[in-house]
Amino acid sequence: MSLNDPLANALSSILTDEKAGRNESRIRPSSKMIKKVLEVMKNNKYTGEFEEVKDRGGNLIKLNLLGNINRCGVIRPRYSIKKDQFEKFEERYLLARGMGILIIATPMGIITHNEAKKKNIGGKLLAYCY
Repeated sequence: MSLNDPLANALSSILTDEKAGRNESRIRPSSKMIKKVLEVMKNNKYTGEFEEVKDRGGNLIKLNLLGNINRCGVIRPRYSIKKDQFEKFEERYLLARGMGILIIATPMGIITHNEAKKKNIGGKLLAYCY
């Protein structure tokens, strides 16, 4: 596992634990971006609650899994996306229309592509989940 992209490592760890049927995933290292992405996934019912635990080797996130994730991952490179380009990336990364979410970093924070469409803003693609 590469340590160059902590978000990719976190999503990979979540997917591995999800496929193994575990109830919890432990993610290290913790970062603000990872917590925001997990918050978006929680709000969309893909994961459960999570908590940050202080640890001597850096902070650790304990995440409750619900068994709702079929696939998730980061989007590399982090494409800039305009408000009228969502369709193209939905086709590329999601299974079907209306199934799954693209997670986007916008000037208004990290949100789903559906929220970005409603707010009529673009941003940078971070990850997908379905």
